[in-house]
Amino acid sequence: MTFITQGASFLNPRAYAIMHRMHHAFSDTEKDPHSPHFIKDVWGLTMKTKDIYLQYAKYKTEPEAQFRDRYPTWPILDKISDTWLVRIAFGVVYFFIYYHFATEWWMYLLLPVHFFIGPVHGAIVNWCGHKYGYSNHDNDDHSKNTLPLDFLMLGELFQNNHHKSPNSPNFAQKWFEFDPSYPVMRFLHLVRIIHLRKL
Repeated sequence: MTFITQGASFLNPRAYAIMHRMHHAFSDTEKDPHSPHFIKDVWGLTMKTKDIYLQYAKYKTEPEAQFRDRYPTWPILDKISDTWLVRIAFGVVYFFIYYHFATEWWMYLLLPVHFFIGPVHGAIVNWCGHKYGYSNHDNDDHSKNTLPLDFLMLGELFQNNHHKSPNSPNFAQKWFEFDPSYPVMRFLHLVRIIHLRKL
């Protein structure tokens, strides 16, 4: 389902899991794979993240022992999803959807967003979520909650809360915060599509 919905931006789950664990273990230090505090701009952050991701996705580098195991691997899907042919095919599908449904020429300007939504989303979350906003907790890092109502990144900009409670499915913690992904997960839990260990 993630492969279908992320399409051209699909990330190898194993490589993503390794990097996410590294990010939490080394948050905002030089060993953090995507901290904005050791890189001069968002483009540099994106390129550094891409390079580290590809090292793990292509098995060119093995992670430290503490980051090995307990991550999903689907060898066939991992191999197929990471080919240019598949990414371009998704791009063609996006173009035809626009061709059939776009009512104005300027709507086609949104196509690059669909092609690259994964890297754009990651850059916004890691750059803004560790530079701008407020903190509910002292996590010994620079993580911030950027928006009290995070409708832009569906809760991902509650980075300060997430770094305090990384296993919580609800990234919102204060009464004025709202994580729009959490009710969706509660519904999927209710209908037994997923199992939330902690409600």
